[in-house]
Amino acid sequence: MKEQNAHSGWKNKLHEIIYEADTPMGKLFDMALFFLIILSVILVMLETVKEIDERYHQILLVLEWCVTIFFSLEYIARIVSIKKPWKYIFSFYGIIDFVSTIPLYLSYILAGSQVLLAVRAFRLLRIFRILKLVKFIGEASQLQSALKASRTKIAVFIYVVLILSVILGTLMYLVEGDDAGFTSIPRSIYWTIVTLTTVGFGDITPQTSLGQFLATIIMILGYGIIAVPTGIVTAEFSRNKKETEETKKLVHLNTQACPSCSAEGHRDDATHCYNCGHTL
Repeated sequence: MKEQNAHSGWKNKLHEIIYEADTPMGKLFDMALFFLIILSVILVMLETVKEIDERYHQILLVLEWCVTIFFSLEYIARIVSIKKPWKYIFSFYGIIDFVSTIPLYLSYILAGSQVLLAVRAFRLLRIFRILKLVKFIGEASQLQSALKASRTKIAVFIYVVLILSVILGTLMYLVEGDDAGFTSIPRSIYWTIVTLTTVGFGDITPQTSLGQFLATIIMILGYGIIAVPTGIVTAEFSRNKKETEETKKLVHLNTQACPSCSAEGHRDDATHCYNCGHTL
């Protein structure tokens, strides 16, 4: 019984450190993880600079191994410290953790002159570690909610832009024709979208006065169109933030994670998980 309690004790402690950010050790672990992710991404970038890699290859490799070992231990610890490991393994962050950890190991398993290019591609997967930084941004969930709430409005907006692109592209095809590079309606629509988004590759340019006038109108429309989705998302973000602040005034939510299903955002006075009912 004592051994069982001791076993549960260290697992609970490990879970508290890894999954919860309200405790001193949890905050320290999150900060260490944050800086190691940044370091790992910087190492990946430096390895792609030929002059730096040739001069400091061994140092970069040693540092990358240190970071990879830490992330490997972290991945194992996350699996060990929860009662339903598959909940974490097949979650978004679980997959990201796994994908971003294995490339350095794969580079040795698949070593050989015939697979060097593939190995390099595998090692570039380490850049996925930067996705884990989302966990450290407090506003990330509010932004996600704002984007989700705005999806219908944005879809309608994109639909209107596509219709506008077809109409304007067809007009440009009729006005300019083959001589100016507008060889077909799809190509004219391509030019219209490029112009509306203010990219302006310059591979096709209107030659006639009327075509240049239409191009000017499209460019001006482009600046207005860019502002629309930003305004939609910003309005939803502000509304969600206000609702979240009002909710927090009524009840304070902490970062405590359920040891069974890893659900977060429990009330301070909660004794059981709101998702699975497990004891907190």
